[in-house]
Amino acid sequence: MKLSELLAGQEHQILQGDPTRTSITAGTTFDAELAAPGSLFVAVPGYQGGGPEAVAPAVARGAAAVLVGADVPEHPVPAADVCVVRVPDIRAAAAVVASRYFGEPGRQMDMIAITGTNGKTSVSYMVESVLRIAEGAKAGVIGTAGSRIGDELIPMPQSVLTTPETPDLQYILGHMRDRGVGTVVLEATSMGLLTHRVDRTFIDVGVFTNLTQDHLDDHGTMENYRDAKLRLFQGLCRHAVINVDDPVGAAIRDAAPDAVTTYALDAEADYRATDLAVDASGTRFTLHHDGRKYPAAIPSPGRFSVANALATVAACHVLGHDLAGLVAALEQMPQIPGRFERVTTPSGTSVIVDYAHSPDSLSKVLTTIRGFAAGRVITVFGCGGDRDTTKRADMGTIAGTGSDLCVLTSDNPRHEDPEDILDQIAPALTATGTPFERFVDRREAIAFALSVAGPDDIVLIAGKGSEPHQIVGDALLPFSDMATVRELTEV
Repeated sequence: MKLSELLAGQEHQILQGDPTRTSITAGTTFDAELAAPGSLFVAVPGYQGGGPEAVAPAVARGAAAVLVGADVPEHPVPAADVCVVRVPDIRAAAAVVASRYFGEPGRQMDMIAITGTNGKTSVSYMVESVLRIAEGAKAGVIGTAGSRIGDELIPMPQSVLTTPETPDLQYILGHMRDRGVGTVVLEATSMGLLTHRVDRTFIDVGVFTNLTQDHLDDHGTMENYRDAKLRLFQGLCRHAVINVDDPVGAAIRDAAPDAVTTYALDAEADYRATDLAVDASGTRFTLHHDGRKYPAAIPSPGRFSVANALATVAACHVLGHDLAGLVAALEQMPQIPGRFERVTTPSGTSVIVDYAHSPDSLSKVLTTIRGFAAGRVITVFGCGGDRDTTKRADMGTIAGTGSDLCVLTSDNPRHEDPEDILDQIAPALTATGTPFERFVDRREAIAFALSVAGPDDIVLIAGKGSEPHQIVGDALLPFSDMATVRELTEV
């Protein structure tokens, strides 16, 4: 495809070469090491392995053209045969050119994007499950656990990004389209939205779950965090499915009432749940829609799980899927990896692995467990390094208040000293009066919790969910909470 076709309709300035005579045959990349003959190198400032300083290496590897931002010098490329184009917003332009290169694959599938502090992964798994169970449909999922079609993972370089960078995301969408996927469910993070990764994915339904404290290290204030989430509903999606129990959700509804479907447990909404009955195996409830009642059940305990189920059903129903079939499929869903994922050890101890890594999510999980726990609640948790430090004391208070014993340990320490992170959590935990132990090594922490737990006790391992690695420095070290439990207990 000619570079001029990829840039058509976008403001741009040609610094060197002729876009009408420059063919892009090997895709787009932000990473100079992935540049190849015929590729378009997008020089995104601050991108590791890329940026304006990596233009020369990208050209040396054969890049046919270079896209630069407004603040790049006029002659960054010494090779005269390489086309260089400047754009006002390089990330916004990158989304357009990558989407066009792959034939705008989002237009050819039903696209659901989910944003919110909590629930994104759960809703994405639920959507894939109910469509497969109810209709045998083939759905693609893109999010925290990687990208997959059914059980088939799409091979991609290891990454910590929930919402992939634009070149990767559009490649994945093109792959899913070519494999006959009918519906794609995408987790849209605040940073993914803010950096234009979700642009040009042609979202049919945008889902808003909730907004609670998180990611202040990225956004600085809750207002900035909220505004990043709201980008999904400011022209990126055709229809919105909104949790109006959350005040931010209610504000979205009020701003665009003609393009919004609502769900709630407490407020009046298009899809509501009442009569919740919760036990260790799951939750039964009544779903209300359009004057009708549907008996429903899900294999996951808790109000938050019911809210996720409502979001799932509403999003799929908006796309035209049969409501009764969707509700019936809810009860048959498998467990979601790392989201209230449960296993019982040979000694009878119940173990729950959950991604709860914010004050709100940890509070909800512990409240749910307290509702059916027969014995002690033992919580293994920590906080991530290089992330919002203001939530660490809150996490200690919540864990101590909701548990009988806590085991403080490393989450993803990244570039911080793990002991320093634990030191910031410990005073608040101490103030609750709940006894606790601390182990920097997460495996040792899990082993200790399991060793002291009795048959009626519940061990909650919170913070990492289904993540297959632990981030220490810049390294992604293989580590899985559930795999560790199974190894230690031989389940």
